[in-house]
Amino acid sequence: MIRLFILIGFILMFALMHRSGDLNKYINMKYAYLSIGAIVLLSVLAVVEFVRIYRQESAELKRKVEKEAGALAGAVQLADNADADARRGGGHIQSCCHDTVHDHHGHRDKHDRHHHHHHGHDDGGFGHSHEPVSRWKRAIGYLILIVPIATGIFLPVQTLDSSFVKAKGFSFPTFEDAEKNPGQHQFLKPDTSIFYGKAGYEKQKEKELAEFAGMGNIKLTDDNYLKGMEALYNNPGEFIGSTISFDGFAYKGEQVDGDHFFVFRFGFIHCVADSGVFGMLVDFPKNTELQDNDWVNVTGKLTWEFYQPFKQTIPVLQVTSWTRIEAPKDPYVYRL
Repeated sequence: MIRLFILIGFILMFALMHRSGDLNKYINMKYAYLSIGAIVLLSVLAVVEFVRIYRQESAELKRKVEKEAGALAGAVQLADNADADARRGGGHIQSCCHDTVHDHHGHRDKHDRHHHHHHGHDDGGFGHSHEPVSRWKRAIGYLILIVPIATGIFLPVQTLDSSFVKAKGFSFPTFEDAEKNPGQHQFLKPDTSIFYGKAGYEKQKEKELAEFAGMGNIKLTDDNYLKGMEALYNNPGEFIGSTISFDGFAYKGEQVDGDHFFVFRFGFIHCVADSGVFGMLVDFPKNTELQDNDWVNVTGKLTWEFYQPFKQTIPVLQVTSWTRIEAPKDPYVYRL
């Protein structure tokens, strides 16, 4: 029965994620069909488990009814035999009953001795039984499954913001880092190289370069944000001096001067496991006042600057205009 409740719990959790719109905080919605498939599969398994339990309980009930019916039939037969004996004569009944009682007691003594021996064997072997261990393992297994269900249903989903960046820290990977650990440093620059072979990734880079290089003014939207950022970082020389605009939240950090802010978006390539914070360093006009998590739209020219904390030159957006905006309903961007 516990397995059935666990299956129903997972079905309910996934269904609530779809209904509340929180699924996109866990996976790229491009792969939402996987969670729908999981709901269907879990529903089938729940039906199978329900049928199994129903049949098991029906068979147990049938055995119980048959046992009670057998006991009742035996009692009726015994009563009929007693009536028949009573009609044959009282003396015979007494003798018969006396013998029957002795036989019954003898049988009971044998049964007790056998029963005592049986229990003695069980008691002697109890210390070697593996049943308690298997029960603990089963209980731990159920607990491991129940905890994510409970947290997924009852705990609110935390939206990632600059506090996550502060807690985790971030850095701009060098080319050597990217070659040694492709896809591991998901900061500033989206990196999908881990999902392609070398030749396949080069082909993908050329395709995306052609897509964005032909734009006079590059406007990064929710749909092309990660793709565009990756193209800009992979081919910065092709875009120096280009006008670029995008939305994001401001992050000051501890090592940036008064006019520089990072402008970020949290993005999912596939799911939260390969998510990262992507964007670039932005040079705002002097005396710009921004707080962490303030959402802005920025437009400017792409330039280069040597960024001391990273000890390397990185792309920087020299702002020509910017405005404060409301945080979007879905703050995340996805690799489509």
